[in-house]
Amino acid sequence: MNYFLTRRAALIGGACLAFTALSTAPSEAAAKIQRLVSPGGIEAWFVQDATVPLIAMEYAFGGGATQDPAGKPGVGNMVADLLDEGSGDLDSKTFHERLDRRAIELSFSSTRDYFRGSLRMLKDNKDEAFDLLRMSLTSAHFDPTDVERIRAQVTSGLRRDSTNPTALASRKFLEVAFGDHPYGRQATGTLDSVPKIDVADMKDYVSRVLAKDTLRVAVVGDVDADTLGKLLDKTFGTLPAKANLAAIADVVATKPPQRAFIPLDVPQTVVTFGGPGINRHDPDFMAGYVVNHILGGGGLSSRLYKEVREKRGLAYSVYESLLWMDHSALFVGNTGTRADRAGETVDAIEKEIHRIAEEGPTQKELDEAKSYLKGSQMLALDTSSKLAQALLQYQLDKLPIDYIEKRNAIVDAVTLDDARKAAQRLWGHGLLTVVVGRAPQAAAQPAAAAPAAN
Repeated sequence: MNYFLTRRAALIGGACLAFTALSTAPSEAAAKIQRLVSPGGIEAWFVQDATVPLIAMEYAFGGGATQDPAGKPGVGNMVADLLDEGSGDLDSKTFHERLDRRAIELSFSSTRDYFRGSLRMLKDNKDEAFDLLRMSLTSAHFDPTDVERIRAQVTSGLRRDSTNPTALASRKFLEVAFGDHPYGRQATGTLDSVPKIDVADMKDYVSRVLAKDTLRVAVVGDVDADTLGKLLDKTFGTLPAKANLAAIADVVATKPPQRAFIPLDVPQTVVTFGGPGINRHDPDFMAGYVVNHILGGGGLSSRLYKEVREKRGLAYSVYESLLWMDHSALFVGNTGTRADRAGETVDAIEKEIHRIAEEGPTQKELDEAKSYLKGSQMLALDTSSKLAQALLQYQLDKLPIDYIEKRNAIVDAVTLDDARKAAQRLWGHGLLTVVVGRAPQAAAQPAAAAPAAN
């Protein structure tokens, strides 16, 4: 489970389940992307692909966990878990039986900025699939028995997280980074807040958040435009015209360096580190994305992996990613190590991050990173589900509909000077670091400020 993820640190959207083969390469797929507007005014980005008789749809409403009441984080998460637990004239058991009988995949989630949904089905079952989605969005029961069952499941997960070092580290990191801003809250709620959430809270959330003006839709599969337009109107057409969202302020993450320690008697100490990132539409974003691949996003080839794992044997893995939200941005990394080597691990990470901030990447590293990021685009869009998620993410990021075609040229345009500037901007001020585990006392001491870069 990724406890941070508001959106995946990639340029194509969230992790996804491979559902249907896509026969076209990304450039060909891009040429087929249509901006469809239904008779009722529902807009979707759409790729018609009849390779196999399957349809994948991804959609999102603005709001997400930021719209949870301040004293009740987790409302949106509870709503997401309950929308498919009975609606219309179907109770929870019958609703799920119909999904299973037709092999319909329907799910919801509440991320930081969006209430998201996913629908996948065989072409022949599209009418029933879209109708079940319509009922979920417009007439969910929130039956007391179902509410308490889901509440118990959520609470059980939160109790597990209370002894999970990765969950504790990410929670504390967000608190340090964002304080009392909504991004500092837990999207899944807390052991204090979840018992207080009632049906009225969830119905209020639905009435405020699920509305047509913030709806974004992406569809890929074996359906023609006319048919899809009618399905979209039937599914979303009766939702309120406008959402009633609380305004969310832009926020910059707390300035590094800071360090926090959470004692926990577990075999492995977890280290989470990060700091302010680069917003998605900032001119330095792509340079930051490329140089971040060099530092911590390139798996076995990354600098952090080579320094922390290969040279020193401090950890099995270490990664670092860029995350961007509607109102802020972060870079976040994570690793795990022996308790008696936690301090050494943090020192090694800080040293490598300081080095790239001071020196930037080499031309060879930059060329290799750009080559990988361009080539991996094809693998990133090799299924209908992945393409649908990418098209939705592009919409949420307010990118142009032909971004797939433009993306590699944008990567190519990053110069060595651009990468060095982005590296200094991202990592020139040190780290926010959270250590969870049986770390020596030295690992909990405040970090010294990183030397100022010239």
